[in-house]
Amino acid sequence: MSGMKKLWRLLPLIAVMTFLLTGCGDPTLSALQPKGPVASEQLYLMKLSLFIMVFVVIVVFAIYVYVLIRFRKKAGDDSIPKQVEGSHVLEIIWTVVPILLLLVLAVPTVSYTFKHSTNYTKDKAAVHVKVTAHQFWWQFEYPDLGIATAQELVVPKDKIIAFELVSADVAHAFWVPSLGGKVDTNPGITNTLYLQADEIATFQGRCTELCGASHALMNFTVASKSEADFDAWVAKMKAPVTVPATAQKGEELFKENCMSCHAVNANGPGVAPNLKGFADRDTLAGILEHTPENMALWIKDPQDQKPGNKMPAFGKEAGGKLDDAQIKDIVSYLQTLK
Repeated sequence: MSGMKKLWRLLPLIAVMTFLLTGCGDPTLSALQPKGPVASEQLYLMKLSLFIMVFVVIVVFAIYVYVLIRFRKKAGDDSIPKQVEGSHVLEIIWTVVPILLLLVLAVPTVSYTFKHSTNYTKDKAAVHVKVTAHQFWWQFEYPDLGIATAQELVVPKDKIIAFELVSADVAHAFWVPSLGGKVDTNPGITNTLYLQADEIATFQGRCTELCGASHALMNFTVASKSEADFDAWVAKMKAPVTVPATAQKGEELFKENCMSCHAVNANGPGVAPNLKGFADRDTLAGILEHTPENMALWIKDPQDQKPGNKMPAFGKEAGGKLDDAQIKDIVSYLQTLK
């Protein structure tokens, strides 16, 4: 089969892939649309690398085509072209040019590598966050503020966020594409990272390490707020929860069935996601829309929503001990956790 026929057969596939890839543009989950200085500088390195690679490819193909045309064999011409073996000029060119290109790429790469590996965990002006990855959720502690939360990280805009990252079980990887590159979280090893958001928005985070059955569902969000709104959020997290009379039955059921794992005050992380501020979150378990119906589905059978997680089923239909009315009471109580 000729090369042209192969190309014609590949064109429909290329067209379909191009059409599908146009949908890969969530601005809250894209390293190509940076929302902070770290991500912007990393995108600059990607563009510089791509430009150099394209430049080399174009030059090489241009020389290749020129040589094919200029020195093609002509009818009746049996002469041997001039040989350039041992040409000092050519050897200097193809030695010096790659070195120059590598220097153009290496200088900013080394500079940004050292800059982005700066450890801000002792910087008093930074906001310190300890990230602990679990199968399959994220725990966020603010040691200087005395609060802890899960799944939804809240940070102030324009301030450096200094992360200490560990894992409670297997290897995971913490990544917020809009704010910067990823860092592995490993059991027993603390890695550091700093990020900064220059917009007030909510960004998507992912685990990029193949960590188990629900690895693809180990999502979290990062909400960037103004400094005043961040301070208000901290004050709200520290404030005690007032449970209305209509939700006290659910509170008792929660204490009997859930309190051994979940904390509902911001002082302790717990062995399962801390639920302080749970009613204000946008997502449930990082993947479901935060609605009473989805809360009930999750409590009845979490394995049906996120296989492999550690939470047991509480619905009677899934082998648990709570009926629908009791689960509804717990959902009513959870909606008071602001």
